[in-house]
Amino acid sequence: MSFRGAMTALVTPFTDDDRIDEKAVERLVDFQVAGGIEGIILSGTTGESPTVTTSERQRLLEVAKARVGGRVPLIVGTGSNSTKVTIEETKAAKAAGADGVLVVCPYYNKPNQEGLYQHFLAIYEATGVPIIAYNVPSRTVTDLMPETIARLVDKGAIAGVKDATASMQRAIETIALVGDRPFDFLSGDDFSFMGFVAVGGHGVISVVSNLLPRDTAKIVRETRAGNLAVAQKLNQRVVLLAKSLFSDTSPIPLKAAMGLLGLCSPRLRLPLVDASEDVVKKVRAALTAFEASESAAQ
Repeated sequence: MSFRGAMTALVTPFTDDDRIDEKAVERLVDFQVAGGIEGIILSGTTGESPTVTTSERQRLLEVAKARVGGRVPLIVGTGSNSTKVTIEETKAAKAAGADGVLVVCPYYNKPNQEGLYQHFLAIYEATGVPIIAYNVPSRTVTDLMPETIARLVDKGAIAGVKDATASMQRAIETIALVGDRPFDFLSGDDFSFMGFVAVGGHGVISVVSNLLPRDTAKIVRETRAGNLAVAQKLNQRVVLLAKSLFSDTSPIPLKAAMGLLGLCSPRLRLPLVDASEDVVKKVRAALTAFEASESAAQ
């Protein structure tokens, strides 16, 4: 299965009594599919994966899968800094019907490149599930290098990589090393994904697409088609909104925005806390500015 185009790292909506809001999950999934999103990631960083239990993760997938009906792939975040635990979580996701898994590079224990290679290889050999390796050094303090990615692709151990480094040099180098071998290279940065796609990347796993699925999908589509002027004009507006969504630890501002728009409750699970008044003010202003720019563009 191919994982390309605009994909959304979906928030996990919670009820006031701290359960997963299944009705909200259904609404959000419908909103994403209707907006042209080509894949949905459940229980990733944006979905507050460290606070979601294994049973909740499985139920989240069941609800989303019933709603999606095979229209787009569903990918579940199963990564941890224990290879054994990641294998167990990946097997559970496979049993629940995930189309693939997003596996973050191990954090805190800081494996070297050989450790990262052995980690992803072991997960693949134990499960056979299509794996998107998630490289986000700003959160993990580990960095999956292009040479290690190429080694894993040689073994067929990973289906792709979500790269959140925002480095065009890194993107170009990785694409050159992997060559024509089957591999999906996805940006994990809402500020640079247009450039990432323009130099040969295959798409994005986005945060801002929780709010703007249609616009995010159009930027990717127009960039891949070579219509850079069209993509750039839209991207400039989207980036200004995205800036507000990272005015505090993500997904705190994003959930505030979704609450303001009535998409779902802004509730988070500890240790994340509700957006401050200052953050809400920034988000509200950015939403208003985006709406105004949208009206002006029509």
